[in-house]
Amino acid sequence: MNQDELKAQDAQNALKALVGRAALDVVVPGTVVGVGTGSTVNCFIDALGTIKDRIAGAVSSSVASTQRLQALGIRVLDANEVERIPVYIDGADEIDHRGHMVKGGGAALTREKIVADLAERFVCIADQSKLVDVMGRFPLPVEVIPMAVAQVARRFAAAYGGVATVRAGVTTDNGNLILDVRGLQISDPLAMETEVNQWPGVVTVGIFARHRARLCLLGTPTGVQRLSFD
Repeated sequence: MNQDELKAQDAQNALKALVGRAALDVVVPGTVVGVGTGSTVNCFIDALGTIKDRIAGAVSSSVASTQRLQALGIRVLDANEVERIPVYIDGADEIDHRGHMVKGGGAALTREKIVADLAERFVCIADQSKLVDVMGRFPLPVEVIPMAVAQVARRFAAAYGGVATVRAGVTTDNGNLILDVRGLQISDPLAMETEVNQWPGVVTVGIFARHRARLCLLGTPTGVQRLSFD
């Protein structure tokens, strides 16, 4: 990695840390917080550790996030113990101008949807590189039962012209595989999410349209920009 690439990476990491700290403002004191997965969320978890005595605990979307939360002394509850949570805070691989997202770069998309479904409000934290007009530049993750991998890949090719490949060396926390689908233009996220989720063998697709963000805290060089989609 050359000097310019290192500087760009450092700048992006700084933006992630910025929005991670800014997300503390949307945490509801005394309640259980929904916590996602990924490098930006790790910054939020670290910030959350500074106010751990002001929350009732967290519901986590992955083993990795659970371990990080517990290492900071934050109580982690099982999703089955919680009926509702006020806010779920998570990152995105892409987010459009309506709050629809592509997620699953960390292979936690199914558990992320489960926690998002518990939440009254989804708050996305991301750096400005994740904001797009039309999603599809980032490969679309799909969690698939192993015996259906080839079948689901063929359906993506036939229905959308997408090229699906198995993510090498990755098994989800649920024991399944991830297909990454390239060559898509996700112009109608809700319709694609609805259709693909009905295909046999698909556990869930990494389009978050039904569970879209209501607020995005977007890290920019001039500070945190708040994008509301309510």
